[in-house]
Formats: sequence, structure tokens, C-alpha cells
Amino acid sequence: MLGRCSLMGSQEFIDLLKRLSEVFGPSGFEDEVRDLVIKELEPYVNDLIVDRWGNVIGIRYGRRRDLKAMVAAHMDEIGLLIDNIDKNGFLRFRAIGGWNEVTLVGQRVIIKTTDGKKIKGVIGSRPPHVTPPGKEREAPELKDLFIDIGASSEEEVKKLGVRVGSVAVLDRGFEVLNETVVTGKAFDDRVGLAVMLWTARQLKDSEVTVYFVATVQEEVGLRGAQIAADRVYPDFAIALDTTIAADVPGVNDREFVTRIGKGPAIKVMDGGRGNVFIAHPKLTNFLISVAEELKIPYQLEVLIGGTTDALGIAFRRDGIPATTISIPTRYVHSPVELLNINDALNGARLLTEVLVRADERFIQELREKTIKG
Repeated sequence: MLGRCSLMGSQEFIDLLKRLSEVFGPSGFEDEVRDLVIKELEPYVNDLIVDRWGNVIGIRYGRRRDLKAMVAAHMDEIGLLIDNIDKNGFLRFRAIGGWNEVTLVGQRVIIKTTDGKKIKGVIGSRPPHVTPPGKEREAPELKDLFIDIGASSEEEVKKLGVRVGSVAVLDRGFEVLNETVVTGKAFDDRVGLAVMLWTARQLKDSEVTVYFVATVQEEVGLRGAQIAADRVYPDFAIALDTTIAADVPGVNDREFVTRIGKGPAIKVMDGGRGNVFIAHPKLTNFLISVAEELKIPYQLEVLIGGTTDALGIAFRRDGIPATTISIPTRYVHSPVELLNINDALNGARLLTEVLVRADERFIQELREKTIKG
């Protein structure tokens, strides 16, 4: 059974996360991630499907095919989309997903060309010494940034295969900082994929049939999860994602949301401004009871401002009980993110045990009840 572990004992998981982190896959262009997920998932499921929008659905049959659990983790990462090439060869771009512009200046990027080649570049902005007085310390807006690939003209850019509509991601490698802490790009949500794939390996027997779903386009509106939920129509669903770990200098305890190294987070609520998602209370209580029974460290998560595939799943058809297991991550939606692998491994352990313990009695508690008629 997985528990607290050292770097030595978790090297296989780290290797999996590294492969997932470093692959190219912004929203709508998840092809490389999809190929890797298929390779990693195929040995551990009975059926494997790619739907018309690119979601990967792996079905692991349990003792009961009429009892269905859905596990979802999104393949896409935030990225950039080229929307203009000027006469001097500089590329203007729009955000795919939510970026903090401050983190983008001076970053290296990788652009995928029309024929699949990778072109490297750097994000530039107006140099501070030619910025109008009083504006030097203002954060740049996205519209003021550009990508420089070393080209001198629009024609040169197009010859390289870059055009309007080409997409880019940040050029960042995966690094191990110490015994348990790692850093890299796109942990949102490649760590969720790693937890899902690790669970598929560990799950030996269950009463429920499990649908492992790697979704597309979460960062731009939970698109793939909605499609997959309509197709699978499970009795309950658990999304896997990152959450904010703001346990850094200058932030008070209440605003931490979670802390790294203190266990996976069980979702209570997220979202904001009229789009609040409250996790299904019976699922929340079930996850808590399993964690406490097995002494798996966990945190309770209330996140104001973001959401996960659970929201995209929950309100399809006549409603699907849904929640999220979140992996605390520092610097989410920035060029480089940081997490403790024990949180991810304990997240996989919690998910595995929940799937093992989800029986007919529990699912009947989640299903609709006819009171009269």
C-alpha cells in the first residue's frame, strides 16, 4: 500500500510525472499528451476509446458493470496562440487559459509549426530604458508582449512553418529539488494524470466499473469533461487536479488554501462570483472517512476563484454526484510549478481505496429516490 515515501521508493512515479510534464499540449492541441496517456493506460484497462473531441476513456470492468465510477484528469495546459506576425518577424499572441502577464516576460517558449516541428523563441517586451517615465515599474499587459524567434521578416517566419493559429508553451524542464519536492511546467494538470495512471496500475479489484478519462480543453471551459460525462453517465465522479498552495512568505494562514507536504486536498467548495461549486457532501464525507480509516494525510479545500472538471461533470443530464481530489501546488498557472510528490502518491492511494470501497450500498445512497408515485 502506498504511503509516505522517499525519493528512492517513488522514482517510477517521478519518471511518469516528468514525461507528462515535459510533453507539449495546450488546450485544443493535446495530441502528444494523448499519445502518452494511451501508451501508459492501455495495459491496465479492458477497453480504450478516443472520442470525437479527443478525450481518452479507459474502461476497467469491475464485478458490476451497472455500477459506474468516473475518474477525470485533464490533459491540456495553459499556453499561447499566435494571432499576428508583423513585418519584422515578431509574433503577437493571445492567452490560452489564464496567465499572469508578469510571469511571462523573458521566458523561453516552444512553438509547434504546421508540420509538427518545434521552434524556440523568447517572450519580449519594451526595454525599461525606453519606457516613458513613471511607467518603468508597471506590469506589462499581454497586448504589449511579443515572441522573438530570431526572424527578421514575416516571410522568414512563415517559411519556418509558423502562422496565425500556431500555438506555444513555455520551455521548461522537470527538476527534482530535494527528496520529495519537484518542479516543472504544466503540473496543472499533468500531476492529476499521473495520479490517475498510477491508480489504474494499483487498482486490482473493485465492485464498480471504473472509467478513467483524460479530458481535453479544461482550461478554456471544462469542455471535454462535459462531453465525457454525458457519454459515461456515471453514478459518481472524482476529478483530479491541482489546487493553490499559497504557503509562502507574505501570505497569511487563512489564504494558504493548502500547504504542500500535508496530504492531498478533498474538495469542499471552489469557484466564485456566482459560479460556486460545492462538492457533493456524501462524496466529501466518504473520502474523509476512507482517509481517516487508513490514516492517509489529507486537507480540506475551499478555493475561491478557480474550479475543476468536477463542475463540468456534476450538472450534466439529471445530475452526477462529483468531487475533486486536489494536489497542493505552488505557483499554479505560472511558467514553473512546485509540489511534493508524497501529496500525489497519497492522492493516488486515497483514490484507489475509495474505488475499492465504493459498493452497491454506497451508490444506492447517491442515486435518486422515489418518495411517492
